[in-house]
Amino acid sequence: MPLNEGFRKRALDELIEWLRITSVSSLPEHKSDVERAAEFVRQALTKAGMTRTELIRRGEGHPMVYGEWLGAPGKPTVLFYGHYDVQPPDPLDEWKSPPFEPDIRGNDIFGRGTSDDKGQTWIQVKAVEWLMERDGRLPVNVKFILEGEEEAGGEAITAYVGEKPPQLAADVVVICDTEMFAPEMPTICTGLRGIVYGEIHVEGPKQDLHSGVYGGAAPNPLMAVAEILTALKDKDGHIQIPGFYDRVVKPTDAEYAAWKTLPFNEAEYLEKEVGSAALTGEPGFSVFERTWARPTFEVHGIKGGFTGEGAKTVIPAKAVAKVSLRLVADQDPDEVVKQVAAAVEAACPKGVRARFVLLHGAGPSLVNTSNRFVQASAQAMEEVFGATTVYMRSGGSIPIVGTFAEHMGIPSVLMGFGLPDDNLHSPNEKFHLPNFYRGIESVALYLKRLG
Repeated sequence: MPLNEGFRKRALDELIEWLRITSVSSLPEHKSDVERAAEFVRQALTKAGMTRTELIRRGEGHPMVYGEWLGAPGKPTVLFYGHYDVQPPDPLDEWKSPPFEPDIRGNDIFGRGTSDDKGQTWIQVKAVEWLMERDGRLPVNVKFILEGEEEAGGEAITAYVGEKPPQLAADVVVICDTEMFAPEMPTICTGLRGIVYGEIHVEGPKQDLHSGVYGGAAPNPLMAVAEILTALKDKDGHIQIPGFYDRVVKPTDAEYAAWKTLPFNEAEYLEKEVGSAALTGEPGFSVFERTWARPTFEVHGIKGGFTGEGAKTVIPAKAVAKVSLRLVADQDPDEVVKQVAAAVEAACPKGVRARFVLLHGAGPSLVNTSNRFVQASAQAMEEVFGATTVYMRSGGSIPIVGTFAEHMGIPSVLMGFGLPDDNLHSPNEKFHLPNFYRGIESVALYLKRLG
C-alpha cells in the first residue's frame, strides 16, 4: 500500500505546520498555543473523514480531541491514542535549528514534537485519511482520543477513561509513541514500566541553625535524607523496601529467547548512550532485564540548606528528596506507595520527622504477543519494512496504557516508529522521515488486516 508522492508531500507539509505550534502544556504562557494545536488536529480528523469530531474538556486543563467513524458494522473498533502537547525546548542554545521551526536535514526532520508525539500521532491521522481517499471507507470502525496534557501529568484523560465513557468503547487501543529497537527493525513494545513519583520530606530543627554553635547536637535533615535513601537502596542497586519485590513477574522463556536475538553491544551502549565509567544495577541481571523487567528506585534531586556561591555554615531545618520508582508487572502503585511510606518512616533517624508525599503514579502494562491484535500489527509492519518484527519492552512509562487496561479491559498495541537516537525531551529532537511514511503505510495495512 505505498503512498503516492502527492500524499507524502501533503502529509509532511501539514505536519510541519502542526509542529510550528508551540504546544508546551506545562507552561501557562502557551495555553493558547495548546488550544490552537488541538483545533488544528480536530480539523485534520474532519478532513480525514471522521463523521464526528469534538474537543472534550475536563476542568481548566487542556482539551482532549475526539473523532470517530463508525461505518463498518460487525467489524472491530480501533481506538487511536496520541498526544499533541510537547516538552519545553530548553536549553535553547543547544539546538542546531530553532525547535519550533522544523528543519529537514538529510532523511530526518528536526524540531520539538517531531517524534514525541506529534509526528507519530500524525501517522495515525494520515493512515486513516489515506484509506478514506483510496477506498472511500475504512475496513474497521475507528475512534481517536488525543490529549494535550501527557507531558504535564495526563490527569484529565486518566479521570475521563476512569469514568468508562461509552464513547471510547473499543476492541483495541493503538498507540504510536514508542521506538524501534534499531533502524530498519520493525518493533512492537509489549511491556511498559509503571511509576510512583514522589518526595521524601524531612523536618528537623524549628529553623536553620549555625553549624558552629549547634553542630554535633542538632539533627541535620540533609544527612537524614542521605541515611533514608541509602536505607531504601543499597550500593549494589538492590531495593530494600519490605515487600517491594513480592509481585514482580519474571519474563517468559519466549521473551528471554527473543531478547537474545536483538543486536546489542553492551560496551557500545555504555560508551554511546550512557557515557559513564561503568554500568550499575542489580547483580545477576542483564541490561535488558534491569531496564525492562526489573523495578527501580532513583533519586532525581535533593534540596535544602545553602547551595549558592561561597560559604554559609548552616544546618537546614528542612530537606526534600525527589524520587521515583519504576514498576513492572504485577506491581500495584497504591501498594507500593504504602510500602515506601512505611519504609521511609522505619528508616527515619532520631531527631527528625520524615514522610513520603506522592506526586503521581501509574501502573505497569504487559501484553501477550499471541494476542490477535498484536499479531496483526506485527505482520503489517513486517510486510511494509521487509524485515521480521521483533518484540521488546520499554523501561519508560505511558500511564494511559495501564489506565485503558484497568478501566476498559482492552489491550494496547504499541507500534512505534521512533529511533533510539531521536533525542526525546532533549535538544535536536528528530524523526526519521522514511519511518514516518512507512508508519502511515503500516498503520493503514494494519487496519486492512483487522477488517
